[in-house]
Amino acid sequence: MRKDGSRFLANVVIDALRDDGRRLIGFAKITRDVTERVQAARDLEEARISLMQSRAEEALRRAQAELALAARVTSLGGLTTSIAHEVNQPLAALVSSGHACLNWLAGEPPDLEEARRSAERIIRDAMRASEIVKRVRALATKADIQKAPLDINSIINEVIVLVRREVVSSRVLLRTELAPGLPLILGERIQLQQVIINLLTNGIEAMQMVTERSRELVIRSQQDGARRVTVTVEDCGVGISAEDARRLFTAFFTTKPSGIGMGLSICRSIIEAHGGQISAANNYARPGATVGFTLPSHHEDRS
Repeated sequence: MRKDGSRFLANVVIDALRDDGRRLIGFAKITRDVTERVQAARDLEEARISLMQSRAEEALRRAQAELALAARVTSLGGLTTSIAHEVNQPLAALVSSGHACLNWLAGEPPDLEEARRSAERIIRDAMRASEIVKRVRALATKADIQKAPLDINSIINEVIVLVRREVVSSRVLLRTELAPGLPLILGERIQLQQVIINLLTNGIEAMQMVTERSRELVIRSQQDGARRVTVTVEDCGVGISAEDARRLFTAFFTTKPSGIGMGLSICRSIIEAHGGQISAANNYARPGATVGFTLPSHHEDRS
């Protein structure tokens, strides 16, 4: 203790004092204030631990990003036919409009107004094809996460374009119930597209064995009382067993013969990273299950 009564960390050395006959006659004590030295050592250790944690967290983020990319590429592989169909549609329209434009120009006299309309259709269809390719490239490319205010209904409609062919080939009726005027959310577009693609394709697969009733898939968006945005995907498939429900969002758990069990686990990571929650439950009084997520609105996130 210092003279002013404050306590300090000390290094104390005590030596025995002896006379010429080696008899103990007392002790000598030297006390050094080592508070600053110990604190500096503690600060250095805390900095080292913090650096190690930061590096570990960064490594974890990189691993999660790589895993999410692998899942997206896998999903795109399964949607190849659907994507090709969506791109071929505007390309076929381009060819048709191009021939029409040439025919209008070859007339005597040339019909410039009709040719102009054909050229406008060519531009419109080319932009549509370009937009589809852009979305697919974004899903298949590793990019930095950049959150921005987003309209969830717009994201849902973009995803529907990519899965439409898959829906048709699986003889599924896809119905949308999107609430208008929803508040914006703060999120990363590509990651949220990945979540919705996963939920829709899981719903389609859940109804593959359904033959006694129509295969209906419903995607809904709505707002709850707390200005949070909810998206649900409801199928009429086989439902979720009580045992599977406990592990549904666990890494490496899957009910698919060829699955790796990372789809819903990655979806949960993405939604939780956006400050939201994801859940699944069997439908009430009807076959199938509903999987959905809730996200805070952009206003709520900023507050």
